[in-house]
Amino acid sequence: MPDASVMMYKPLALAASVGGGLLAGAVFQQVWKRVGQNRPKPEPQDLSQSTRDVLVAAALQGLIFGLVKAGVDRGMAKSFSKVTHKSPA
Repeated sequence: MPDASVMMYKPLALAASVGGGLLAGAVFQQVWKRVGQNRPKPEPQDLSQSTRDVLVAAALQGLIFGLVKAGVDRGMAKSFSKVTHKSPA
């Protein structure tokens, strides 16, 4: 049976992931303002938008989300390990 401290990791990691998702969204909005020349992010269903713009926005959003998620997950695991001297995995 896992240690109680390890069992507490999952809810804390979930909360951090939600916060990371919000952070990633905010970072993407700021990056898109600059890359997209202050135009709103193109929606895939909007056929008046160019396919190139839609795909660039999606790739950029995925890249930012992936980097932020990995950073938050890694930071949570390292912080947990420092406090409890146990691996969360």
